Amino acid sequence: MNKGNVWKFFAAGGIAASLVLAAGSATAAGFTVTSSAFADGGMLVRKNAADDPMRMCGGENISPPIAWANPPANTKSFALMLLDPDGLLGQGVVHWIGYGIPGSAAGLAEGDMTRAGKFVGGKGTRNNANYIGPCPPVGDSPHHYIFTVVATDLEPSALKADMTRDELMAALKGHSLGGASIVGKYAR
Repeated sequence: MNKGNVWKFFAAGGIAASLVLAAGSATAAGFTVTSSAFADGGMLVRKNAADDPMRMCGGENISPPIAWANPPANTKSFALMLLDPDGLLGQGVVHWIGYGIPGSAAGLAEGDMTRAGKFVGGKGTRNNANYIGPCPPVGDSPHHYIFTVVATDLEPSALKADMTRDELMAALKGHSLGGASIVGKYAR
């Protein structure tokens, strides 16, 4: 094979390999989280805010719908966390932790994070087992509310109730198959 033919051979092989890789990546979409109520980086609405009369949040405490797609193979359950890293003057607030969501689930409908029976309730910053919506201080820049879904190889009944975020993270060590997040913002 002369030098020109060698170049053509490798060029053709490289193009073929590129086409195979491109075709494979087009069909193998990654684990994703979405919401029909807000775009990633978009604003949450007032009904998603907390209904705490003491802090005058003004919301209805209705959790937004969260959906996920293409979970990793062998997923048996999901854990979902709602964190506000801007809360408590940058120390962060855990608004909700739910886990034991069956691996067959593809999301939680609007309001499901406040309904017992859809998940095993963890323990948020305010010792809450159910969703508590946003309530940032009046005049703050929009806070970021990160909804993170973790796919696990654990059976839905494997974890005890009332775990904090740190306890959940320790329990998921070695059992997490993948995670994906979506961010909603809120200000008042």
